[in-house]
Amino acid sequence: MNKKVTDYLNGLTQWKEELSRLREIILDCNLVEDFKWMHPCYTFKGKNIVLLHGFKEYSALLFYKGALLKDPKKILIQQTENVQTGRQIRFINLEEINQLEVVIKSYILEAVEHEKTGRKIPMKKVTDFAFPAELKQKFKENRELETAFNNLTPGRKKGYLLHFSQAKQSSTRLTRIEKNTKRIFDGKGLNDCICGLSKRMPNCDSSHNQLSSK
Repeated sequence: MNKKVTDYLNGLTQWKEELSRLREIILDCNLVEDFKWMHPCYTFKGKNIVLLHGFKEYSALLFYKGALLKDPKKILIQQTENVQTGRQIRFINLEEINQLEVVIKSYILEAVEHEKTGRKIPMKKVTDFAFPAELKQKFKENRELETAFNNLTPGRKKGYLLHFSQAKQSSTRLTRIEKNTKRIFDGKGLNDCICGLSKRMPNCDSSHNQLSSK
């Protein structure tokens, strides 16, 4: 057992019993326990298999490549339509977890088998994502912005396209584009650190809040 995970679970005020029980079930599947992204994470030969997470209304077991699982019990949840790989199993009490113990283990073992075979999930290309009309217009007005956007990594491009497209109002899409223009010119992604304080570089860990509180 990883001490960081133990400390994390002991410090919980919500879902402590549920996540602790899930921990027992996962460890019984012979996965390696780690602590990543501030949450208990379980790996097989260095590959992420599942993550434990507590939300306001439920606790969850997140499968990193859940889209590969057969899901005979129809219990896997895709958080949003834009999530390509991850899938959750959600729980609202300890009884649910105990009732599904055998099923949970079977899903975990299937996930491990996919890692053993090296099976991958076909990912959407940047060209598969819709370019908002507002972004196209901005590119016409500022070719340097278009160049800077095209120089971003595929993952960063996808992040911006999803963020811009998810806004229902044209005015909101335009505001989002303008708000992130400097980030794009700086070669930063939507969730990249720009203050230089993050301990999870290049990702943001909200360390910038320290600056606003001073």
